[in-house]
Amino acid sequence: MIAEIIAVGSEMLTPFRVDTNSLYLTEGLNDLGITVGFKTIVGDSLEHLTGAARNALARADVVIFSGGLGPTEDDMTREAAAGALGIELLADPAILTGLYKRFAERRIAMTPNNVKQADVLDGAEILPNGNGSAPGQMLFTAYEGKERVIILLPGPPKELKLMFTEQVRPRLASRLPARFIARRQVKMALMPESTVDSRTAPIYTQYPDVETTILAHSGEIQLHFECSKATLAEAQERVDEVVSRVEHEMDEDVFSSHGETLEEVVLLMLGMRNMTLAAAESCTGGMLAQRLTSVAGSSRYFLGGAVVYAPELKTTFAGVPEELLEREGTVSEAVSRALAEGIRERTGASIGVGITGVAGPGPGEGLDAGKPAGLVYLAIADELGTEVKELNLGANDRERVRWWSTQHALERVRRRLL
Repeated sequence: MIAEIIAVGSEMLTPFRVDTNSLYLTEGLNDLGITVGFKTIVGDSLEHLTGAARNALARADVVIFSGGLGPTEDDMTREAAAGALGIELLADPAILTGLYKRFAERRIAMTPNNVKQADVLDGAEILPNGNGSAPGQMLFTAYEGKERVIILLPGPPKELKLMFTEQVRPRLASRLPARFIARRQVKMALMPESTVDSRTAPIYTQYPDVETTILAHSGEIQLHFECSKATLAEAQERVDEVVSRVEHEMDEDVFSSHGETLEEVVLLMLGMRNMTLAAAESCTGGMLAQRLTSVAGSSRYFLGGAVVYAPELKTTFAGVPEELLEREGTVSEAVSRALAEGIRERTGASIGVGITGVAGPGPGEGLDAGKPAGLVYLAIADELGTEVKELNLGANDRERVRWWSTQHALERVRRRLL
């Protein structure tokens, strides 16, 4: 079963307002086994709203409007829904009486434009508004020979959430066939999206009842799998089957299949091996430590480290020889090695990480004059020795260089622990 959410309001077509109601509605619909196939934002135009309503009715089983139910001239959701369905709006006496009473209790004169809030789609159920004046509406009807559910909800989140939870959700649950959605995701770090897809598409395309989405972001590829069935067990079994086959294909490239972050996985692996980690960070400025310490319980396995931005602090806190810095510069394979080994020795950690580089956007200065932005050296030191990797992360974005450096560090530690 497919739903479409239509967010109404010209303010959401500017850079200053964001539609957040659709996120809440999507979660609520998914809990009922209803998949959101479309989200549309429409300005305060009767023509555009009516067109959006017709499009939604043609392709979705459930159509939910949020917003446009107030008393002003630009509140036209009721009129648009009626026009798309080809039905009348009827003034409801009980709603009208309630509006007059509401204003009277507040000792405010009700202006004539408020009367439109009493207009109801012919045949619709009225949804009382516990936090405002504009009631919602819900209509089960046929549109071009297909069963449809049309729901009109107010725009203010406080009003919409209460109305959906207490009134819409139970009505949908009682009228629609039971469906359940199961989800899983598989995560891989530092792999091209095209490589992941070329290896996994032959698997997931064999499951037309499982929707697959590939997301690439900040050094991580995510494969999202979603399936809707009559029972949760059926849906979960189907999704688990796809994930199992993808995990087998991708093998050690997969770092998570239950939603864990890369830092959570690294800390879990350290804990399973009764090992600890410390880091000496230069260009990343403590970002690796921040990512690790964002995980609850990280203090058991992450000892800490040092932000050694200035050359003299590399010597003071990580024991990097001054002559090495003068000879090689601060951004070099030898210095990253010394940082990893030095911080490991000084903290007593099982694993030491050393990161040094030119974050950019300009080239290196001083001891590193001429070295390009994005050049980073990453070292991992443990009882088996020290591994150093040179990274060339580009010069266009300082924050990208810092983030990707920590992503490489976490992934290299994970691989080392394997």
